[in-house]
Amino acid sequence: MKVLIVAPAWVGDMVMAHTLVQVLHADGNPTIEMLAPPATAPLAERMPGVAGAKVLDVRHGEWGLGKRRSMALDLRGGAFDVAYVLPNSFKSALVPYWARIPQRIGWHGEGRFGVLNERRHLDRERYPLMIERFMALGRSAGAAIVKPYPQPRLTVDEDSRRAVVERLALDLERPVTVLCPGAEYGGAKRWPERHFAAVANHAAAAGHAVWLIGSPNDEPVCATIEALASAAINLAGQTSLLDAVDLLSLAKQVVTNDSGLMHVAGALDRPVVALYGSTTPAFTPPLGEAAIVLHEDLDCRPCFQRECPLGHHDCLNRLDPGRVIEVLN
Repeated sequence: MKVLIVAPAWVGDMVMAHTLVQVLHADGNPTIEMLAPPATAPLAERMPGVAGAKVLDVRHGEWGLGKRRSMALDLRGGAFDVAYVLPNSFKSALVPYWARIPQRIGWHGEGRFGVLNERRHLDRERYPLMIERFMALGRSAGAAIVKPYPQPRLTVDEDSRRAVVERLALDLERPVTVLCPGAEYGGAKRWPERHFAAVANHAAAAGHAVWLIGSPNDEPVCATIEALASAAINLAGQTSLLDAVDLLSLAKQVVTNDSGLMHVAGALDRPVVALYGSTTPAFTPPLGEAAIVLHEDLDCRPCFQRECPLGHHDCLNRLDPGRVIEVLN
């Protein structure tokens, strides 16, 4: 059987999609390819059980009908038997529909009549976790998902890792603490820079190398932390996504917001301290076996907003760095 997974546009969601890959392999020996935007497609290379990725060059939220139609025509010769559409948007189901893939499975989402021919209605109480919603699509409708759930896994390219360490002249003689202070979703998920700096200074005093890893969008945040913690090495914007995967694999410990890199670190089985502000681990927890979640118990959280609607960001400001340092100790 040949399977196409229409993958999410967020890095963390893409990592969690590996649970569906594992469910499908547990039930047979399918050839699985993923259709993903440029932001997440590289991760397919590092997912055990994924044969390859098709890159759909559309931005997050873009309709891109011409590009989707062109991709669908390319896929018609691929002899796919089934497509699993993980995003809930109408546009995300267009490619497998236009590609004439016989079986097209997904949640009802944005009323996807016609484009999906197996349209399931989500029971949010039965499937509170995002990974449960992904895995359930890989089972027949109504079938139970058996626990323990599979953990997302990413592999490391040792040659690429060696090359990026040499390019950035990184010190591997000391244990490495990695801080991931970014969050593409918005400021309501970003722990304050001064708190990250306090953790960086503590780790450096304990003899660790401290790396700040993030996307180009995280450069201002990481620059502020670097100014407050001179021992921290600011790598934001200097690594590709796969570089970040390889560097995170070297970490003795990772402190991170609820972000895509949190899920990457978990999929590499690194010890993770995950910090939650406006969101909740009840939906997208870190899935590594060595992950600890910290958050403040406030009446106003979780609000799931990109920016604090009350303007105070108490859910993050009041999350004291001493709590993180205690866990790291």
